[in-house]
Amino acid sequence: MNTKIKKPELLSPVGDFEKLNAALRYGADAVYLSGEAFGMRSASRNFTVEEIYRAAELLHSRGKKLYITVNVLPHGSEYPALTEFLRAVRGAHPDAFIAADLGVIALLKKEIPEAHIHISTQTSITSPAAALAYAAMGASRLVLARELRLDEIAEIRAALPDEVELECFVHGSMCVSYSGRCLLSNAMTGRDANHGRCAQPCRWNYTLMEEKRPDERYPIEENDAGTFIMSSRDICMIEHIPELINAGIASFKLEGRVKSAYYAAVVTNAYRMAIDAYAADPEGYRTDPRWLAELCSVSHREYDTGFYFDKPMSDPKLCSEKGYIREKAYLALALETGELPAGLERENENGSLFRFNQRNKLTVGETAELLTPGKPGEPFTAAEMYGEDGTPINAAPHPSMIYYLRVPVKVTPGDILRAGN
Repeated sequence: MNTKIKKPELLSPVGDFEKLNAALRYGADAVYLSGEAFGMRSASRNFTVEEIYRAAELLHSRGKKLYITVNVLPHGSEYPALTEFLRAVRGAHPDAFIAADLGVIALLKKEIPEAHIHISTQTSITSPAAALAYAAMGASRLVLARELRLDEIAEIRAALPDEVELECFVHGSMCVSYSGRCLLSNAMTGRDANHGRCAQPCRWNYTLMEEKRPDERYPIEENDAGTFIMSSRDICMIEHIPELINAGIASFKLEGRVKSAYYAAVVTNAYRMAIDAYAADPEGYRTDPRWLAELCSVSHREYDTGFYFDKPMSDPKLCSEKGYIREKAYLALALETGELPAGLERENENGSLFRFNQRNKLTVGETAELLTPGKPGEPFTAAEMYGEDGTPINAAPHPSMIYYLRVPVKVTPGDILRAGN
């Protein structure tokens, strides 16, 4: 018997319109974005007020949702500008605001009383008691702390009214520490910082040593931008979709507002395929290894299941590898093909000619992959290329150049061409 389940929302990060379009095309149910201030990703280009209105119109026309992040912890001097921003975006009718600070929550209720409020992960909700407290404030959704196990999430779900939803990060970067929730004390001394036993290792003196030069040590000093010496593994829960759903998570949140449009497309597409496959046949569901292969094609650190199965004190989730595992090159974006230049044959036994906008160099004879919504990448050999004027070419080396490529599979505008293995 085929048991029908309620699909969780797939929530994608967008830092600009290119990423917004990629997330929409590849299956996001909702997106979260920030204005030019008051969000937790200042490195992203983010959206002007005018762009927020355009984004809201686009999303709502397609039945998708828009959440605006205002989850910073503002100082008193920032409240006039924040008030002005909230008043400015009210008319865009965002589906919710993501907030962490109690003052911001109160301001939202005052300025936009009809607003749905989602409580940010920055508040570190780790218990039913905390969850119930925020629900009592009128929150419609809680973005839970990343340190929770699945059984703890299920416990929180059971304690809440049905109308209060749970949202959790299922993919992307994971902090080593934030605010007062440091994991270093647990990892280095076994003393739990979150229960008043912090050994304060952040205040110890450190030096860096490169393994091939043990006699050379470099002091670690902090500047105005902070200190960046440690990184954790990335969360990847693509192989655990049923467990996430069974724990009562209503929204699967993807991290990555400062990542590329290619990243937004690939990660959204992989989780869309997994969610849809489970919803179609829960009993017969199996993880497709191609979904994980897709996620390995984007820039990432080592993948891990975060703390969904382990507590922070048992495994601090630090990377054993250095740096990022780099993504496959994003080669081109498919455009409307329209009329072909004179002399070109649209179709032959090797496929059809399609028009592309270059992102990175492609050469005849190289393996490329076409990424289209709802499918893993399809590899083929680039065998026939033409310039915008119809002249045969051996490569597409120039940024943003327009060219024609014969592809043996169907291509639709917005599809992504990337490097093969």
